[in-house]
Amino acid sequence: MTTAARIPADQLACLVNAETQRLAARMVQDVFAGTFRQAASADGAPDVAVLGEVAAHCFDWCRTGGSDEARALRLALLISGLDQWGLAYTQAFNLEAIHALTALIGGLRTRLDARDDTLFQQYFAQIDDIESAAVDFKVELRRGIHLALWHAMVACETVEQVQGIVQPLGNMMLALDRRMPTLGWRLLADALANIQIALLSDIALKSPLVQEGTQQLFASLRHALPAERYQTIMAHAGQAVVAWQQASRHGTA
Repeated sequence: MTTAARIPADQLACLVNAETQRLAARMVQDVFAGTFRQAASADGAPDVAVLGEVAAHCFDWCRTGGSDEARALRLALLISGLDQWGLAYTQAFNLEAIHALTALIGGLRTRLDARDDTLFQQYFAQIDDIESAAVDFKVELRRGIHLALWHAMVACETVEQVQGIVQPLGNMMLALDRRMPTLGWRLLADALANIQIALLSDIALKSPLVQEGTQQLFASLRHALPAERYQTIMAHAGQAVVAWQQASRHGTA
């Protein structure tokens, strides 16, 4: 587990602490879910009024930051997260675009003046370029994305549908690991641990189709990742699962 010992410090934690980063990731998930539902139920044209209300809510939350830098970083977290959710869903479901999401992100950006936009772009690039930047946000965000797609696989009714989700999900995980050679293992371990916990905690998820799809996902990662890397990921995930089981037995999970 030597990989786990080399976790660089988060350079952005002084502006947005770990708890707020995790809150931002959960906000992103809620906002994306609502936006995606609107896109799926509408005739393709974004509801400008609804998106305006959502953008105002997001912007109000960003304004609660304690400085111009903190406010810009909060917005960078939200837009970075929405971008990643949108990319994941367009890849997983073969979508050309999610127009409501594009409109929402545009609405958030247009509220910035020149100075704030410069700060926003600085932090947006830092989040993307530096692995340890906003790492708690990244862990929470990718957990949500990977679990949402895994649950989409759970809802599938045929082997073909399952494979249609498992393949892009596995590819996303591998791409994340390549993009984050130092910390990607941590994000993958967290997601895989939560998948295993979901299987253990919900008897409805123990169907042969779900088991087969999950086994295919784990097998594809084992095949594609270097052996030591995969073992590190699974060891860390296993520790999280054991901790959850122990907490469950003591009624603290």
